[in-house]
Amino acid sequence: MKDNLKDIGILGRRHYDYLKANKPTVINVMRMNGTLNSYLKGVNEQAEEMLFQLIKQMAKAEGVTEELKATDQLKWVGMMNNIHNRTEEIVKSEVLFT
Repeated sequence: MKDNLKDIGILGRRHYDYLKANKPTVINVMRMNGTLNSYLKGVNEQAEEMLFQLIKQMAKAEGVTEELKATDQLKWVGMMNNIHNRTEEIVKSEVLFT
């Protein structure tokens, strides 16, 4: 069955793909209830908020500042990419793949 998924976001789509592969019954129940889209939108919003907050907290804890960005852009980009990758893994394990 083809789902008409609208405006669920990238992270909502990743969660949908996980459910489709691992918990198809959950998707079928939500289809019947008409709650699939709203559920996936909610998961996307929750995951994005968690990602944003974790990035902010980790950057502060590791001293990644606007001053560093101005003085050493390459180091700043490397540190931010590292933080983003780690936070994305946390969000995947805590929100998307559960």
